[in-house]
This record gives sequence, C-alpha cells and structure tokens, in this order.
Amino acid sequence: MAEPIAKPIRVYVDTSVFGGAFDAGFSAASQAFFEEARSGRFQIVVSDVVVQELHDAPPQVRLLYRQCERHLELLEVSEAALRLVRAYLEAGIVGNKSRADALHVAVAVASGCRAIVSWNFRHIVHFEKIPLYNAVSVTRGFGPLAIHTPQEILHYED
Repeated sequence: MAEPIAKPIRVYVDTSVFGGAFDAGFSAASQAFFEEARSGRFQIVVSDVVVQELHDAPPQVRLLYRQCERHLELLEVSEAALRLVRAYLEAGIVGNKSRADALHVAVAVASGCRAIVSWNFRHIVHFEKIPLYNAVSVTRGFGPLAIHTPQEILHYED
C-alpha cells in the first residue's frame, strides 16, 4: 500500500518574507522556507495586500514572487477580515498606522490558514501581540493562528 501524500500546510506569507530572501540576516531562512514550499510542504497563501506592497519592491523581490506564483493561493480581502482588522484596532493591538500589518493577520485568520510567517517583529511576530491577536480572533468565532518567523517552521532533521 502506498503512503498517503501529506496535504501541504496552508501558511500565509507576508511581504517581509519575500523581501527577507534578499536580506543578509533573513535570507537563509526565507530561502529555505520557499524551497520547502516548492517541495510541497507548504501552500503559500497571500492576499491583495501583499501584491500591493510588492508593487514598489526591488526587482529581485518581485521576481521571487513571480517564481512562487504557481505555488501560491491569492486571496482577496474578505468582509470577515475587515471586521477582524477593526476589532484588532479597537483592542489596541496595533494603531491605525499599522493597519496593513493587522490586515495580514486578519486575512490569515479569516481564510483558515494554519499559520502566518513574517519577519515583522514589531507588529506581527511579537510575544505581547500574538496572544492578543488570538484572543480577539477566538472571541469573534475564529480559531487561533500560529504566528512565527520562517525559521521557526522549517523542517529540521533529528
């Protein structure tokens, strides 16, 4: 009997991970994450927000996105995500200037992603903000979201 094929893990990828692939401090983990996605471990999920933010990105970052297009799922921002953003802002998790960061989290939550990966330590991957995002999401009827850097979700051999 053949082994069952594992279903890829749906992971929302924010813009910082694409840019991180070309930043000395984040390149190795970002590139390894994209390689695992290409191998089928992850289903990359992005939103219109990522596409808009990449519009002004350096050419090599836009090229990486285009190279990943066949491995990604592109989502429009839903009404549920917009309601979540408003709830995050009302809860004071981030201010209105960081609305786009909250929108990345909200799209990931509203679309049922298992995790979001980001290099944004100020507004997303922050030990004080993660439980707040999840508390608001759960009170609104959604499940919790794993929030990590790409490095934290890579597969490591024992």
